[in-house]
Amino acid sequence: MTTLSDAERAAIEAARDAPMLAQVERWAAINSGTRNLEGLREMAGLLADGFAQLPGDVALVEPQPVESIAADGSVGTIVHGNHVHLTVRPEAPVQMLFTGHMDTVFPIDHSFQSLRWLEPGVLNGPGVADMKGGIAIMLAALRAIEASPVASRLGYEVVLNSDEETGSASSAALIARAAQGKVAALTYEPAALPDGTLAGARAGSGNFSAIITGRSAHAGRNPEEGRNAVVAAADLALRLKRAMGPGLAINPARIDGGGPNNVVPDHAVLRVNFRPATPDDELRARVLLDRLIADIAAEHEVHIHLHGGFGRPPKPLDVKAERLFGLVKQAGSDLGLDIGWKATGGVCDGNNIAACGVPVVDTMGVRGGAIHSADEYLIADSLPERAALSALTIMRIAERGKI
Repeated sequence: MTTLSDAERAAIEAARDAPMLAQVERWAAINSGTRNLEGLREMAGLLADGFAQLPGDVALVEPQPVESIAADGSVGTIVHGNHVHLTVRPEAPVQMLFTGHMDTVFPIDHSFQSLRWLEPGVLNGPGVADMKGGIAIMLAALRAIEASPVASRLGYEVVLNSDEETGSASSAALIARAAQGKVAALTYEPAALPDGTLAGARAGSGNFSAIITGRSAHAGRNPEEGRNAVVAAADLALRLKRAMGPGLAINPARIDGGGPNNVVPDHAVLRVNFRPATPDDELRARVLLDRLIADIAAEHEVHIHLHGGFGRPPKPLDVKAERLFGLVKQAGSDLGLDIGWKATGGVCDGNNIAACGVPVVDTMGVRGGAIHSADEYLIADSLPERAALSALTIMRIAERGKI
């Protein structure tokens, strides 16, 4: 165990004393589902005000256009909310990146909209863990750092995006720019387990839509002249599912298409998600998908247009990432916390940051659980605990100038 300096103790106490629970309760009372633009506008305003307490420039950044495939195969554009971006001391010798997301998976018409205490110290509510609690921790830690002697050595960018829950397509470019030149990054997703275990290596994720065009015909008079797009989509889905194996999870998720029972359907759209464990597995998935599409198109005499890509690259733990995890573990030990980590199939903005060559720990947020469900909960004591962990970690990176 390392002896804490007076400056470290002061930063830890400042982080612990921040009004995080009140912030979480206020923020979680606002529905900010990814498609609720009004709720996201309100959240972005509150977060911009909150992070304006830090020095630097706060801006609301317009989202990049994002294409979407409708059930009929047409290409449209999805509108997202603005992203909050803060830049502090870009001339400082040590540069870091901090990221979080303001959106949740709960739309405006979802039944899960209110907060309640399940028991003393356990708060149930939409987004309390994923990740409005994490944003409160981030702000508390950065405010503590700003009051410390190392503040002048540390520059940083903060990105709070509005579309993480749907893949960060409209904010990926902003995150990539912010990651440039950073020695390390921290992202404030909730801990992987309620005991505080962090997510280590992560699989990647790719989402694709296969638009299948066949030929319509009468189901009774001349079915042999038709080319059934729904059957072709189903065949592709089954072949993809059978190809799943170690290192590559494949989930054919939905087929849109079909019509009256007496018409051979000439149109279908297959939605599929891939989760490759490594970059090699991602390459394998691309080759597999190209081969199966060619086979299905030839055998069923249909045309297949593929739309989509791998928006979240796999995130293996390299040497730099292991050093950063080791630093977090040591900071935890000095605070009396046992910090461990495990690989996970889940994805987040940490995947994109790691792909930029920046080491990242992406579960620096609260302890809690049941995220993405109406049982989502936050363990309130984890707010000061995790704020102290972040403040100490950031302070030591600033002092050393490296990880």
